Amino acid sequence: MTRNSLILGLLITVALWSGGPLPAQADVWFQCPTTAGGSFNDDDGDGMIRADAGEIINPVSPNEVCMHLSSGDGFVNMADKVLEAPNGHEQYVFGFSNVTDVPDSQVMEVGMVHSNFPAPTITIKENDEFYLTLTNVGMMMRPDLFDPHTVHFHGFPNASAVFDGVPDDSISINMGSSLTYYYNVKDPGTYMYHCHVEAAEHMQMGMLGNLYVEPAQDGSSIAYNGRTYSRFAYNDGDGSTGYDVAYPIQVSSFDPNFHDMHIAVQPLPFAFMTDQYPMINGRGYPDTINNSDPDGLANSFDGNKSQKVDSLITATVGQRILLRISSLITTNFVTLTTQGIPMQVVGNGARKLGPMNNTSQYYMTNSISLGGGEAMEVILDTYGPDGVLGGGDDIAPGTYFLYATNVDHLANNEEDYGGMMTEIVISTP
Repeated sequence: MTRNSLILGLLITVALWSGGPLPAQADVWFQCPTTAGGSFNDDDGDGMIRADAGEIINPVSPNEVCMHLSSGDGFVNMADKVLEAPNGHEQYVFGFSNVTDVPDSQVMEVGMVHSNFPAPTITIKENDEFYLTLTNVGMMMRPDLFDPHTVHFHGFPNASAVFDGVPDDSISINMGSSLTYYYNVKDPGTYMYHCHVEAAEHMQMGMLGNLYVEPAQDGSSIAYNGRTYSRFAYNDGDGSTGYDVAYPIQVSSFDPNFHDMHIAVQPLPFAFMTDQYPMINGRGYPDTINNSDPDGLANSFDGNKSQKVDSLITATVGQRILLRISSLITTNFVTLTTQGIPMQVVGNGARKLGPMNNTSQYYMTNSISLGGGEAMEVILDTYGPDGVLGGGDDIAPGTYFLYATNVDHLANNEEDYGGMMTEIVISTP
């Protein structure tokens, strides 16, 4: 070290001690940009703040959308209700929760041990400018851990790698800190999101969520096969991806030994990871169809409603059902099938099959297979494969099933007749 550099270092030290500028400090900050005199508030309580809903005064963009997530730990219960665990086997998880309506000063307290599985669903629109703030509240049940976290918008073409969530070339968020991601949303379709830090561990532990982008064509009235639709899976130009009701179907699975050893602060058995709890939207059957509480299922640890997304699919005869199907299973492939209702696949990998005004690449099937990170859009038409009422193939009212053909995926650990299965209930109008 030279004499001049030593003197410079001493001067900087003195400046800091004497009240000079200090380095930036970690802090919780929900960032939802506005222009002069602006403000924002989640008026309708949906966990999203939207300029087009009048919830942002003086937004920087008319299509601005903001959301605040926390990342931390928590608990959920599995669907195997047995004598030694009447509420289902309790599983320790990592995850996200929605803290959009929580003041910055309370986010650390509210977010701790409050993770949801799956993570809060994110629904945005084509052409939105989406500001997603992530605050890392830490692991209350594992204070020995100091894991950073990220949000990886899986399959989305980011303009800048800094917002991609992959720690090799983007920013990871440490405990007590916030980072706001920016997405200029252009491509409609079904996506998913997850933490990409130590991905094999954090995804197995439950840092997974549904995410989809609605097309600009929504709101238009387009006739297709004698019926008129205003909601669509894609900008199809002809109404062929029109639907009446939509449901997210995200498949995932847990290795109970991995989760139990995690909370017990034991070495994690990565090489022996074997998932025994196959799930749809974070639940095994029959919990998949339990919608008795609109706030979700409470866990047995502290009563937090930590499993908020049921998978019961309901429609009336004459309606088209859009299933946004995605897989974030880290250990195997999954094949899903419907019983008695053919599927029409219209999209794959957040891309419509075939160009505008062209349905030639749509196809009918009774099963689809997905690996981890894949997504498809499937339409179930209760008028049958021909889409026309009275064509001889209409779907009769009743209860049908959507389930995995993998036999070992139809169990809740050691309890049979459960797992990756849900019901489709078709009723008379």
